[in-house]
Amino acid sequence: MLGRIGSMGMLARAEAELDRLTPGQAFAEQQAGAILVDVRTARQRAESAGLPGALAIDLTILPWRVDPTFSYRIPEATAWDVRWILVCRHGYSSALAAWNLREMGVDRATDVVGGFEAWVADGLPTTHVAADERF
Repeated sequence: MLGRIGSMGMLARAEAELDRLTPGQAFAEQQAGAILVDVRTARQRAESAGLPGALAIDLTILPWRVDPTFSYRIPEATAWDVRWILVCRHGYSSALAAWNLREMGVDRATDVVGGFEAWVADGLPTTHVAADERF
């Protein structure tokens, strides 16, 4: 049986193993071709602005959509080394999700420290255009 580390222990493990990005770094990488993925809930996205150019993918289907070998992948999932940058509301869910993607072989997945809230606080672009939702 594995030791009980709890949710925050698991989060600490994930954060330690990722090359997490500041919002500014994530924005720069997106401009250079990385794929920004908004994993906030539909309700969270509806209650605030969105991220220009980001894909919106629910966490429950994310691993299957970015797996380049899965038949229901999205078109952007062309290889294991695609740079996926995940953004949630505060940077907790996205860190765990990025770590899970790395565990399955998506080698360059990462997330944004502080999530969407940090993105906004840093004055980076937001939008009220409907998200590019992927199911």
